[in-house]
Amino acid sequence: MLSEKEFREGTSVTMKDVAEATGIHPVTLSKIGKNRGYNPSLDIVDRLCEYFDCEVNDLLVRVRNDVTNSN
Repeated sequence: MLSEKEFREGTSVTMKDVAEATGIHPVTLSKIGKNRGYNPSLDIVDRLCEYFDCEVNDLLVRVRNDVTNSN
Protein backbone atom coordinates (compact mmCIF):
# COMPACT_ATOMS: atom_id res chain seq x y z
CA MET A 1 0.00 0.00 0.00
CA LEU A 2 2.93 2.33 0.64
CA SER A 3 4.16 2.06 -2.93
CA GLU A 4 0.66 2.61 -4.34
CA LYS A 5 0.21 5.73 -2.20
CA GLU A 6 3.64 6.99 -3.26
CA PHE A 7 2.72 6.47 -6.91
CA ARG A 8 -0.67 8.20 -6.55
CA GLU A 9 0.79 11.18 -4.70
CA GLY A 10 4.10 11.36 -6.53
CA THR A 11 6.08 11.50 -3.31
CA SER A 12 7.83 9.15 -0.92
CA VAL A 13 5.92 7.90 2.13
CA THR A 14 7.75 6.58 5.17
CA MET A 15 6.52 4.53 8.09
CA LYS A 16 7.06 7.65 10.19
CA ASP A 17 4.66 9.53 7.91
CA VAL A 18 2.06 6.78 8.32
CA ALA A 19 2.55 6.74 12.10
CA GLU A 20 2.15 10.50 12.40
CA ALA A 21 -0.89 10.64 10.13
CA THR A 22 -2.71 7.71 11.72
CA GLY A 23 -1.62 7.91 15.35
CA ILE A 24 -0.46 4.30 15.17
CA HIS A 25 2.78 3.66 17.04
CA PRO A 26 5.74 2.93 14.70
CA VAL A 27 6.47 -0.34 16.53
CA THR A 28 2.92 -1.49 15.82
CA LEU A 29 3.31 -0.62 12.14
CA SER A 30 6.56 -2.56 12.06
CA LYS A 31 4.88 -5.61 13.61
CA ILE A 32 2.08 -5.44 11.07
CA GLY A 33 4.56 -5.28 8.22
CA LYS A 34 6.96 -7.97 9.43
CA ASN A 35 4.87 -10.54 11.30
CA ARG A 36 2.58 -12.48 9.01
CA GLY A 37 0.37 -13.63 11.89
CA TYR A 38 0.12 -10.25 13.61
CA ASN A 39 -3.47 -9.48 14.55
CA PRO A 40 -4.12 -5.70 14.55
CA SER A 41 -7.24 -4.30 16.18
CA LEU A 42 -10.14 -3.20 14.01
CA ASP A 43 -9.43 0.38 15.01
CA ILE A 44 -5.92 0.15 13.56
CA VAL A 45 -7.22 -1.49 10.39
CA ASP A 46 -9.80 1.27 10.05
CA ARG A 47 -7.18 4.01 10.48
CA LEU A 48 -4.95 2.38 7.86
CA CYS A 49 -7.86 2.06 5.42
CA GLU A 50 -8.64 5.73 5.91
CA TYR A 51 -5.02 6.75 5.40
CA PHE A 52 -4.49 4.61 2.30
CA ASP A 53 -8.02 5.27 0.97
CA CYS A 54 -8.65 1.57 0.56
CA GLU A 55 -10.91 -1.24 1.68
CA VAL A 56 -10.14 -3.82 4.38
CA ASN A 57 -9.53 -6.58 1.83
CA ASP A 58 -6.79 -4.44 0.29
CA LEU A 59 -4.87 -4.67 3.59
CA LEU A 60 -5.72 -8.07 5.01
CA VAL A 61 -5.35 -11.63 3.85
CA ARG A 62 -7.06 -14.50 5.60
CA VAL A 63 -4.58 -17.06 6.89
CA ARG A 64 -6.17 -20.40 7.63
CA ASN A 65 -5.15 -22.27 10.76
CA ASP A 66 -3.72 -25.73 10.21
CA VAL A 67 -5.80 -27.13 13.05
CA THR A 68 -7.20 -30.57 12.34
CA ASN A 69 -10.75 -31.16 13.52
CA SER A 70 -10.62 -34.15 15.89
CA ASN A 71 -14.41 -34.77 15.92
